[in-house]
Amino acid sequence: MPTVSGGDRPRLARHVRMGFDPARGRHVLLTPEAVTVLNRTGAAVLELCDGQRTVTGILAELRGRYASVDDDEVRAFLDRLAARRCLDTGYTEAGRAQR
Repeated sequence: MPTVSGGDRPRLARHVRMGFDPARGRHVLLTPEAVTVLNRTGAAVLELCDGQRTVTGILAELRGRYASVDDDEVRAFLDRLAARRCLDTGYTEAGRAQR
């Protein structure tokens, strides 16, 4: 199972899109096989996954926005998405693919 590290710069995989579903009133993650309904926290995390910010930077940004952020939960969420191939995490701070 992939494990994100602090220097990774996660971004949505090319075949994945995040959008807002007005019928559900929620953000969704769209893949060719499925639609995943996101809660506000999941949407906030994924909005920061732009391939520019590191995981460490994403966690810092979330801590600036919210009173309580569980780093392990955020990393586990990113790991699950990487395992489903919804998230590319193999980019280091130097911008090179490492995985």
